[in-house]
Parts: sequence; C-alpha cells; structure tokens
Amino acid sequence: MYSPDGQRPEKMHAEPQSKPVKPWYATRRFRVIMIFLAVAIMLFYAEEDWRGIHAWNRFAREWAAKGEHFDLASRVPPPVPDEQNFALTPVVFSCYGQVLDRTSHEIRPHNTNLVNRLDMDIYGRWYDMTNECGYWNEQTKTDLKVWQSYYRNMAAKTNLFPVAPHLQSPAADVLLALSRYDATIGELRQAAQLPYSRFPLAYGQENPITILLPHLNPLQHCAQVLQLRAIAELQNGPSELALDDVKLMLRLADSIRTEPCWISHMVQLAILKLTFQPVWEGLAAHAWSEAQLVELDAIMARQDPLQDYRNTVRGDMAWRDDVIRYFQRHPGYMVSLFFENDDSLPTNIDLQDIVLGHMIPIGWFDQNRLYSASCTENFFLPAVDIQKHVFIPAFIYQALNSESNLCNHLTPKRLIAPQLLTETDRNADKFSFAQSSVDMARVAIALERYRLAQGEYPDTLAALSPRYLNPVPHDVIGGQPLHYSVTGDGRFVLYSVGWNEKDDGGMIARYGGENTRQRLEQGDWVWYYPQE
Repeated sequence: MYSPDGQRPEKMHAEPQSKPVKPWYATRRFRVIMIFLAVAIMLFYAEEDWRGIHAWNRFAREWAAKGEHFDLASRVPPPVPDEQNFALTPVVFSCYGQVLDRTSHEIRPHNTNLVNRLDMDIYGRWYDMTNECGYWNEQTKTDLKVWQSYYRNMAAKTNLFPVAPHLQSPAADVLLALSRYDATIGELRQAAQLPYSRFPLAYGQENPITILLPHLNPLQHCAQVLQLRAIAELQNGPSELALDDVKLMLRLADSIRTEPCWISHMVQLAILKLTFQPVWEGLAAHAWSEAQLVELDAIMARQDPLQDYRNTVRGDMAWRDDVIRYFQRHPGYMVSLFFENDDSLPTNIDLQDIVLGHMIPIGWFDQNRLYSASCTENFFLPAVDIQKHVFIPAFIYQALNSESNLCNHLTPKRLIAPQLLTETDRNADKFSFAQSSVDMARVAIALERYRLAQGEYPDTLAALSPRYLNPVPHDVIGGQPLHYSVTGDGRFVLYSVGWNEKDDGGMIARYGGENTRQRLEQGDWVWYYPQE
C-alpha cells in the first residue's frame, strides 16, 4: 500500500499487546484456598457429626442396658378401659372437649357449643380480693368474713353468686355463694369413684411443644373452689362434708399424676398444696374426729412427691429429647424459638432461619441430647434417694451451676439444652416441700390422735410409734428427725430445716407484699397453730 502522496510508507512496527489479567476470583491461589476451605468445612461437619452421634449412641446404649428409655412414647401412660376412666366422664370431658375429642384428636374449629362445667371460679369476673385463703406454712387462717363481704358486694354487680337476703354467718354465706357449683361437684364426686384416669392428650404430635393441655387450669380452679368450701364446712359443720371435699381435691391431683409433662406435675403439686390448708385449719380447731383423722392419714400416706419427682424428671427428659430431635429435623423453628427471644411457637419461619438452622452440624443436636440426659443422670435423679426418703439440694445447685457456666460460654451444648432445662432445676424444691408437707401433715394428724386419747401432746415424736404412726417420718432434707417441741400454752412446733439445710429455729422466710408467701429457698418449713 502507498500513502496518498505516492510514497511507499515505511514499515510500521505494531505495539506488543499486554496479556489479559484474570480477575482475583479466578486465580489459582484463590481456587486452592476455596478447595482448602471446602475440605476444612466438610471435615469440620464430619468430625462434629461423628463426635456427637458417637457420644450419644454410647450413652444411650449404657442407659438402655439399665432399662431406661428416652423417647416420650415410652413415658406415655398406658391405655385404661373407657368405662373406668375418670377423665372420659361427661363432666370431666367438658373441661377439654372444646379442643380435644375422646380419641386425642384436636377439634378444628374448636367446639364452642360445649359448656365447660369445670369452669369454676371463686372470684367471679372481678378479681379485687385483698385477702385470699390462709396459708398454713405462715400460720394464717382463712378469714371467711372477707369472703362473705366479697360475695355480698358482688351481688350489687351480678347475680353470679347467690346471696341470702339477710346476713348469715360467714361460713353459711360462703357456702351459699359456692352452692352454684353443687350440682357439678356432686357429679364430679361420682366420677371420682372410677379407678383410673388418663386424659386423651395428643402425645403423638411431631412437635412435643404443641401438645395441648386444656384440662389443667379447670382442675386447679375446681380445687380452689373445693378448698374454700372445705374451710367453710369446717366452720359451719359437719366436718364430714369437709373431709369429702379434701378427698375430692386429692383425687383431682391424682388424676394427672401419670402425665409425663412437667407442667402437669406443677398443677398436681399446686392442687396438693391447696389440700393442706383445710387439713391444717381443721387440726388447729380440733374439728376432726378420730375416725376422720385415721382416714386423713390413710389418704395422705398415698401421696409420694419424691417418687412423683423421679417420674416427672424421666418424663421431662423424654420430652426434651423429642423436642431436640424435632429441631434436628426442622432447625429453622429452633432458630426462631431460641434466638429471637420469642416464647411462643413460630407459625412462619423466614428463609434466614432455615439457612441458619441448616448450618448447625447434626452432631450438635446429639450433643444437646447428651447434655440433657446427662443432667438427668448426674444431677436430677440422684437428688432423690427413695430408700432413704431424702431430697439432696446439692445436686440441684450443681445443675444450676453447670447451666450457668454453659450460658456464659458459647458452646455447642448451649444451643438448646440449657433453655429446656430451666423448669427442671428451678422447680425441684417444690417437690421436696410437698413431701415435707405430707410428712408433717401425717405427724400432725398422729399428734392430734394422741391428744384426743391422752388429753395433751406428747413430749417427743417417739411416743407416736407404733400406735399412731409407724414409722415416724424424718426430715426429707438431711434425713435427721423432724424438729418438734411442745409450747407452754398447749400447742406444738414442728418443722423441717428446709431447702437451705440450715436450722433457723423454726423461722420461716417471707418477702414483700401484703399477702406474703414463703420463699422456699430460705428459712424453715414449719407446722404450727396460731392462738385463737
């Protein structure tokens, strides 16, 4: 080629082109790093999964050899004949039949046409009481005058509770107000004659957290009505009616005794606690006859909170294990429930929850299962010695310290297990207090029988055996004899050293508020009658 002026151009030398630069994410070094990280992550997951699964399987085999089982299905109470089942009688069925049928299936939508006949309430729709029932462990009797005024004042707002046109005795007015429940209580008393009780709870739910327990509140409210009735009947007479109500209260507590759910046993203990008040008030007033005292001792002897504690711990361990396995299958729900400060079960989970949940190694779930079961083996079950009839608080404190250490240090074990264990270790003292209350009630009954026969209380508890009580229970805390002394005014002081394992000289612990309750962790557990 020639230039436009006809001259041949000189040969032009092309500039050498530069080699294209690869992006940083395509370099060989980056690929090596990514391969290394992928292998490291795979090894991490493989190691964590193997470690968790291996540790859990070894532990489970050891416990299986002892006859222990971890699944909730193994703790479910066995079926009972329908015609002999207290829980399936019409009056009892009404308290849960809106949401569950007799075959444990949830009713959707709920059957709002069914009337809950156990929907009893001593307060009515206005809860403005300033004085409730007394509390025996603080030596306070129930002031029925307050209840009399409450019901008569309520008559100006509603006709919910019947009242007499003219003022009666406090006990008579209270019994008249509560007579609105007489028909239901009569039918309930008839149902209580059946030998078995098994509520048709849906234990087969994939997620144990969603098991419905609609019967618990009605049973506890019914027990509150029976407690107030029994106290009024003791003051109004005859005491046979009060004894019948006490026995029915204990039957309500017994009706949920075999349920493996922790909350069921909290309600059971609450009902049992309610029964002690009329028993105590009747003893303080010398209102029980010899025959009634014998019957009271017989029904109290059947109460066994220490064994109930062990059964509850095993049931709760199985429930926790099923919950952890559910989260293992659906880890997104675990993220929503435990890491978003929400106590309710989430109905919807976000994509981020699913992603975060699936990032958790499977072995970590097994480590949580292992930690949960190990707490049961190392702390909760050893806290009770059935043969020696003692509760050992030190084991519970060890469990609390272990849980506290986990919560302060981020470890795989603290993902789920510590959150599920809180009810177990923080409510153990309620079982020991219940057992101590049962034992002191039986001793007080024996002391009253001795007084009826001899005209005074004995100088020592040894005088009760074997005629009135054999053997005489010792202190459930520490195993030493219960503290007992006769006062100069013809009364006595009986007490356990309580949860702090320290003899505080019969002093109980109170905390602020007008209507105080004992703080179980402090002071002694005392049975004592106030002066009239």
